[in-house]
Amino acid sequence: MANLTGKTAVVTGSTSGIGLAYARAFASAGANIVINGMGVPADIEKERAAIESDFKVKAIHSPADMTKPAEIAEMIALGEKTYGSVDILVNNAGIQFVSPIEEFPIEKWDAIIAINLSSAFHGIRAAVPGMKKRGWGRIINTASAHSLVASPFKSAYVSAKHGIAGLTKTVALEVATHKITCNCISPGYVWTPLVEKQIPDTMKARGLTKEQVIHDVLLAAQPTKEFVTSEQVAALALFLCGDDAAQITGTNLSIDGGWTAE
Repeated sequence: MANLTGKTAVVTGSTSGIGLAYARAFASAGANIVINGMGVPADIEKERAAIESDFKVKAIHSPADMTKPAEIAEMIALGEKTYGSVDILVNNAGIQFVSPIEEFPIEKWDAIIAINLSSAFHGIRAAVPGMKKRGWGRIINTASAHSLVASPFKSAYVSAKHGIAGLTKTVALEVATHKITCNCISPGYVWTPLVEKQIPDTMKARGLTKEQVIHDVLLAAQPTKEFVTSEQVAALALFLCGDDAAQITGTNLSIDGGWTAE
């Protein structure tokens, strides 16, 4: 396992789900953590404190709004000021909206592009100078199976995730001689609270049982018929931070139960 003692990881969208799993995985390897995201303050504080007590590292929360470039830059500066460096940046914040293209609300398109794509650009732009100065860095972007294939009614999300794949390759080429890697991870359906909450509505709308919704709707695209877990995604990210992954850069790593193999 990667030894991240003395290093700092900033993870956006990390107050729950995959982002929180990333933060906990890096903390388990000794990294100090900057978590970021919205939510009930008491819940965020509980997760922040749990990272510190479970892994004996330091953790702080940045409330930076991922639609505001200045706040994203401040989040990176906060990590550098608090811990002396930002060595690992995970761009994970994301939102979704589903609608036919001709009815897709313009403000929803703008918000998804801002949070799912542009925020990664702003975070990387702010973090790279420090990584270059120290001669080490790991940039990991959460993409999606939708960075490789499309689904109907998700024009903004699919566009943003395809954009993340391109941004990843470009940054990887630019920082290749500085011992900085940049990769994206493309999960399929991951079992998160967000997914779980959608099940009752889908059961009602389609007249299906919970098992039918999971197997025939959610997992229809995944040949394994199993969800990816947040912990599996986080374990892949942790591997990318280790010395064994030093020559893995500019890649799009699928973890999707075979979805994009078809």
